[in-house]
Amino acid sequence: MAIADSGSVRPAPAADEPLVLPLAVVGLEAIASVGGKNASLGEMIRNLAASGVRVPEGFATTAAAYRLFLASNGLEPSLRAILEGLDTADLAALQAAGQAARSLLLAAPLPERLEQEIRIAYRTLGAPAVAVRSSATAEDLPDASFAGQQETFLHIEGEADLLEACRRCYASLFTDRALSYRQLKGFDDLEVALSIGVQRMVVADRACSGVMFSIDTETGFRDAVLLTAAYGLGETVVQGSVNPDEWLIFKPTLAQGFRPILSRRLGSKAIRLVRADPPEAGRPVRIEAVEPADCQRFALSDEEVLTLARWAVTIEAHYSALRGTPTPMDIEWAKDGPDGELYILQARPETVESRRSGAVLRSWHLEPHQASPIVSGQAIGASVSSGVVRLIRDPAAMEHFQQGDVLVTERTDPDWEPILRMASGVVTDQGGRTCHAAIIAREMGITAIVGSGDGTRLLEDGAAVTISCCEGEVGHVYPGRLPFRLDEQPLSDLPATSTRILMNVGNPEEAFNLAAIPCDGVGLARLEFIIANHIRVHPLALLHPEQLRSEQERQQIAALIRGYEDPGEYYIDKLAQGMARIAAAFHPRPVVLRFSDFKSNEYARLLGGAAFEPIEENPMLGWRGASRYTAAAFAPAFALECQALKRVREGMGLTNTIPMVPFCRTPEEGDKVLALMAEEGLVRGENGLEVFVMCELPSNVIAAEAFAERFDGFSIGSNDLTQLTLGLDRDSALVADLFDERHASVKAMIALAIRTAKRCGRKIGLCGQAPSDHPDFARFLVEEGIDSISLNPDAVVRTRLAVAALEAAAAP
Repeated sequence: MAIADSGSVRPAPAADEPLVLPLAVVGLEAIASVGGKNASLGEMIRNLAASGVRVPEGFATTAAAYRLFLASNGLEPSLRAILEGLDTADLAALQAAGQAARSLLLAAPLPERLEQEIRIAYRTLGAPAVAVRSSATAEDLPDASFAGQQETFLHIEGEADLLEACRRCYASLFTDRALSYRQLKGFDDLEVALSIGVQRMVVADRACSGVMFSIDTETGFRDAVLLTAAYGLGETVVQGSVNPDEWLIFKPTLAQGFRPILSRRLGSKAIRLVRADPPEAGRPVRIEAVEPADCQRFALSDEEVLTLARWAVTIEAHYSALRGTPTPMDIEWAKDGPDGELYILQARPETVESRRSGAVLRSWHLEPHQASPIVSGQAIGASVSSGVVRLIRDPAAMEHFQQGDVLVTERTDPDWEPILRMASGVVTDQGGRTCHAAIIAREMGITAIVGSGDGTRLLEDGAAVTISCCEGEVGHVYPGRLPFRLDEQPLSDLPATSTRILMNVGNPEEAFNLAAIPCDGVGLARLEFIIANHIRVHPLALLHPEQLRSEQERQQIAALIRGYEDPGEYYIDKLAQGMARIAAAFHPRPVVLRFSDFKSNEYARLLGGAAFEPIEENPMLGWRGASRYTAAAFAPAFALECQALKRVREGMGLTNTIPMVPFCRTPEEGDKVLALMAEEGLVRGENGLEVFVMCELPSNVIAAEAFAERFDGFSIGSNDLTQLTLGLDRDSALVADLFDERHASVKAMIALAIRTAKRCGRKIGLCGQAPSDHPDFARFLVEEGIDSISLNPDAVVRTRLAVAALEAAAAP
């Protein structure tokens, strides 16, 4: 619907209706009068200042002021004639109607009464530089974000420029994007009014600004704050013209006084929006390049990050209490250069991830293929789509775009929304996870990759491509139309089991998504994935760079650790972030983190690894696990792992983590590992610390009582235990047909391990795929009384159902 049926013109507001109100006197009850944006600002000023949340003061014009503007100029009949029957899918008609409507409003003077009230309010504020923002009265409803539909004008100074900005705000109610969006959402164009918010300007062009959500926008994980920042005024972040810094902060332990920054990502931040000095005609701001040294450091300190995250939690709690339901928030913030303080500029309910149902787990999968990505960037969501590339650099060229095409452009802003409604996917050169393209793609269900860097250069107009966001945080664009599928797994009414069903997790970037699968925790989180894919450097190469023989490797390592004064800190920080993200995703459920279990040939493949690793004939049975940690040559590297875990537990408060020692050949070797851990502050029994050991060697089974005296639990590694019980090399194709976890001798070892652990009062589980692949093996484990089974994510639900059926059948 575009407009209501033709009817009588609305009368002008009564003479006693307020046209301008201070923000401090309005709240959410005033949405109909001042719109969602301004009502929210007043709500925070009025109720959250005592909690330390700072919001710049200001004032708002009312919906009555807008109605008076229309009535005094007789604009409504003309607007009705322009918009009657408009089909916003007809892009040429949309452009013509929008231009005609805006011209009407821009040519109309403000009523004298309204002009005077604006002048008085501005003088009362002290006549400072201000930001002038539009706030539609239908804005920020539960199913519509109205993000960026109307205009904002920054660094406005003087009464004349302020009044002109107000008229331009009114006209922006009829931008092409606003008309298109309202029709998409079913709002009547002439029923929506516009309030103007005028706030004291936060001088972020001399500092930084950004966006934060009190929910992870990609996964819907509600216990995290996603924060982005870039230098200068925040429009560059919102519009996606800059790749910002990004942080994830864990809310539950933040509230307990910890410092749980789960991840940091340094953005390029190559440009910033600043005040033009002197101002150009009608353009008080301009873009400038950022100094390279500033690009290589974060825009915020950790303390500032934590302060903003605490504010996000406070704001979310207030709005949740008001609405009587959990209400994740979408928040814009800025730091003032002159006073160094942080401020909240906007806060509205998040309207996409928070409303998704958790009753069905939807997962997209690319079928096996051999294609290499043409370009990659930040994945938005987890979907896959195919289409024809349309390389468009300006929304004015929208007539070239067809339904189902893939939009490829430098960045988007609200002017692109008519095109995005038709797109199957979008790829931008610039932007982060909180930019306009990302927000609208989520709302419209479009597959999107932002911040690709050079998508507009590498993707050919007219070529068929597949956009994949189902492979982690990095999204890829592949050539051609690759086959993919969508799996939907109902999650409601899953039965409880006495046997705990755990999950194996490797990639921290997938943890928030995987945590939605009903399980009892993580039975195996391998640190090898974090080391190989996020750190990429051999720990000893960081501790002893002088021993590296390759100048190329030295340069590659220097590039990776840029920004870290201490190379060892790079290893600790990256490892801690990976550990913490998995632990936070499943908190407060237990997460078993296995210390690194690379073999020497695998360690050698890391950057700088060849200089520190021996060449072994059979690395599978050589220098690995506990023997590596206790060797003088490697003990300093193991200390880095311990320091990372200590940071996660004590600095971030994630005490649901349980370290596990792999390939521990003898109890005495276990003593040495525990002693090394204690030297780094990880003392078994202190601060609730439990330590597990892998049960994957015959010696672990035979000496289980001795191991039980030293460790709190066992995890049966069925692959290695099968290998060593049957005396075969599981990497050898020559004996692969003999590998079988269900062999009687292997089952006898497992049964003995379970019985001994139970007798000693220790927990015992099994991590492996066999229980999901072989129902008879799962039955065997359940009958033996195993405490837990840890599986790959795709097997968790069906194994839970199978175990529940087994337990029910065995019940008396």
